[in-house]
Amino acid sequence: MATAKPMQLGMIGLGRMGANLVRRLMRDGHHCVVYDVNAAAIAELEAEGAVGATSLADLVAKLDKPRSVWLMLPAAIVQSTLDELAGLLAPHDVVIDGGNSYYRDDIDRARQLAAKKIDYVDCGTSGGVWGLERGYCLMIGGEQKVVDRLDPIFKTIAPGVGDVEPTPGRTRKGGTAPEGYLRCGPNGAGHFVKMVHNGVEYAMMAGIAEGLSIIKGADVGKLDHIVDAETAPLRDPEAYQYEIDVAEVAEVWRRGSVVGSWLVDLVASALARSPQLDDFAGHVSDSGEGRWTVIAAIDESVPAPVITASLYERFESRGLGEFTGKVLSAMRSEFGGHAEKKARKKPGGHQ
Repeated sequence: MATAKPMQLGMIGLGRMGANLVRRLMRDGHHCVVYDVNAAAIAELEAEGAVGATSLADLVAKLDKPRSVWLMLPAAIVQSTLDELAGLLAPHDVVIDGGNSYYRDDIDRARQLAAKKIDYVDCGTSGGVWGLERGYCLMIGGEQKVVDRLDPIFKTIAPGVGDVEPTPGRTRKGGTAPEGYLRCGPNGAGHFVKMVHNGVEYAMMAGIAEGLSIIKGADVGKLDHIVDAETAPLRDPEAYQYEIDVAEVAEVWRRGSVVGSWLVDLVASALARSPQLDDFAGHVSDSGEGRWTVIAAIDESVPAPVITASLYERFESRGLGEFTGKVLSAMRSEFGGHAEKKARKKPGGHQ
């Protein structure tokens, strides 16, 4: 059923999430004007009913006042885009940043636009490639009256109540949180909540990955090992004689387990396609939110060892701890009074 309050929205940035946000909005009866530096992305959405724009100025010209413009861009180019856009917009227009900007930047950007009487909303958006069908969880920051004005947009993008059971014992009536979107507070609050959300995601992903890796190594007692004074021996090889199918473990965890989650769904899907994960490099990026979460934890004096460790684990996955390892190796060599030898594994064995 189409929205009872169709709105017009300009979307800048048509990557996977930006394009799917547009599709979800149009399916519900909203009208979208779209722009991206990639002309093919514009053409694809034009074929589906969007109005294409050739530039930021063209996008603004094709929107009715008061305009609503959504930025779905990498954090690194939001400010330059906003600077250009600010010169094209008029008082009472609103800019929504739906990417993963740093919440402190939102505070500055809201102040920058307020000087021109342009409204600003930050909207942390979670849902990934599955959001088109499932909807996107939205964490919103901005003035209440501005957020209220955009409510039809947020309501369409969010998942809605769906078939999720109400939280037992929840006494609060009304509000939008059960529908999958929430005004968290003034400018910056939305991205603050999304920042911490992604820090938690880092930790959950690390826990799942480490657990499955331990299961994969449960056959270590069957393997040959280096025997020398420098290598800790496996104390009880007979306790590690299991050849467990990791892909099947991920599958069974999806069904009724307390760790069952969308993240487990994703890893189960990956293991089904690539049982040894040979299709994946093992290098994991971090786009900033985990770092910012750790900084906030330090500023607030909140212990966050799990999130912090998961961030460092991502650094390690990219080889950024290589020099640390060399320093450790150098100290160990000097301590032992001999040159450290490169460890060699026997064929099919572990160190």
